[in-house]
Amino acid sequence: MSQYHAPLKEIRFVLHELAGLEQVATLPGFEDATPDTVAAILEEASKFATEVLDPLNAAGDREGAQ
Repeated sequence: MSQYHAPLKEIRFVLHELAGLEQVATLPGFEDATPDTVAAILEEASKFATEVLDPLNAAGDREGAQ
């Protein structure tokens, strides 16, 4: 079974090019949404999805819903 890898390149594209992350970071309450902070959060979320959530899929497939 292949291991899940989050599409970080595509997520970064959407955040920067489509959602306008730089403009969002200028809004009140979103000052901490700097490119460096967002990149670090994305990296850790990717690790969590790969190391924690992905292994749960196989167990759920074997056991099924009750």
